[in-house]
Amino acid sequence: MAPVDWETMTAQFTRRQALATLGLGAAALAGGTVPSACAAFRRRPNVVLFVADDLGSVDLRCYGSKDLLTPHIDALAYSGVRFSQFYVTAPACTPSRASMLTGRHFPRVLRLGHGINPAETTIAEMLKPAGYHTACIGKWHLGFDDGMYADDQGFDEFFGHRTGAMDNYSHHYYWGGPDRHVMWRNKERWHEEGSYFPDLMVRESVRFIEQNKDEPFFLYMPFNIPHYPIQPDPAARERYGHIENASRREYAALVSTLDDRVGMIMAKLEELDLRDNTIVIFLSDHGHSTEERSGGGGSAGILRGGKMTLWEGGLRVPAIISWPAHISGRQLRPQPVTALDLLPTLAEFCDVPLPQVEIDGASLASVCASDEASSPHDALYWVYKEDWAVREGPWKIVGQGDDIFLANLALDPTETIDHAKSHRHVQNRLVDLHNRWILKLSQDANVASQAPAPHRRRAGRGRRPE
Repeated sequence: MAPVDWETMTAQFTRRQALATLGLGAAALAGGTVPSACAAFRRRPNVVLFVADDLGSVDLRCYGSKDLLTPHIDALAYSGVRFSQFYVTAPACTPSRASMLTGRHFPRVLRLGHGINPAETTIAEMLKPAGYHTACIGKWHLGFDDGMYADDQGFDEFFGHRTGAMDNYSHHYYWGGPDRHVMWRNKERWHEEGSYFPDLMVRESVRFIEQNKDEPFFLYMPFNIPHYPIQPDPAARERYGHIENASRREYAALVSTLDDRVGMIMAKLEELDLRDNTIVIFLSDHGHSTEERSGGGGSAGILRGGKMTLWEGGLRVPAIISWPAHISGRQLRPQPVTALDLLPTLAEFCDVPLPQVEIDGASLASVCASDEASSPHDALYWVYKEDWAVREGPWKIVGQGDDIFLANLALDPTETIDHAKSHRHVQNRLVDLHNRWILKLSQDANVASQAPAPHRRRAGRGRRPE
């Protein structure tokens, strides 16, 4: 991963922070009234959670991209902590987002074929009793049954679509079944045909921030880009005429479309003097798509795989946490952590109790505070359809049917060298970890009917899955 040139990136941000700090100090020394920003620190922080859709593992300038322009997300990374080994729980939208919002592995929280279990507690439901105003603006994609909508799961407001994709101008769904209009405001259909959806997201988010600027708020912005349909802002497209590959060129423009909208929200926080006491989190829901309709323009760099796979390119994603009032900027964290950790991290940062259920994540407060802190996880676990994986330290095992592949990520982050035969004892240990995890999950009533079977060892199996 290429190093980030922090010194030349977002110099104006550094100057603003310095001037603000000097101003507060001067006011205090003079015995005058401390500006309202200081008073804001005594209240619970605001939270803004940006989620990109199908963003490649290295498809930001701050994650090593040489051909993409992402100055606003780069500035966000500059202002906080950037994670180099941040994982999601699944390489697909719905299960990944379900885990992220609940802090629980998705087999616990999803009703197979339907969506999120209405009994689950989301970040929004966790924060509301503490006085937070909450909004979900963007792509929900966590169910269509009663009780599964965003405004049933703790969000005061919902604006967007519940489906996996939506045309950004007609606001129709065209990828299965009859073409249909799919944009909603809460539980009412909303029509603004011809208006660009990422711009509508910004408009609604800015309104929400302005209306709730005097009390703590949680704004969840799950974008529907760079997921297909590939419909970038024409202005962003103009930046990439030099890229010869058409798929990469269109994808690049869509990533810059995303970056521009993140920048608009950050500018509003700055304008309202909310930035320092607002926790801003950015991540992708999984790796880049290789689906034909996506164009295949995303990249995982040297990492293997992408969306729908349990290889690193499907699970390891860009992730940033920024909170200028409490977290130092320009920080890099290599500890393996997971999107499961966001809910317990916010519980600690926002001083609210955890939901009264088993939480699979752990707070990242200590990791954010120190690069010497240990990962809160001894091992990380995944299951997706018939595949499964475990990571313990540098070792990662991927199972596909009867086939096993064992990688040492410290020596080979590309997952191309199979150590299954040469390190049989490691393979056996990770298989045992997986099986114990499956048995533990199966004790959950929601999991029992849909839990995958434990892996049965077979002698001589150590091939690389195709």
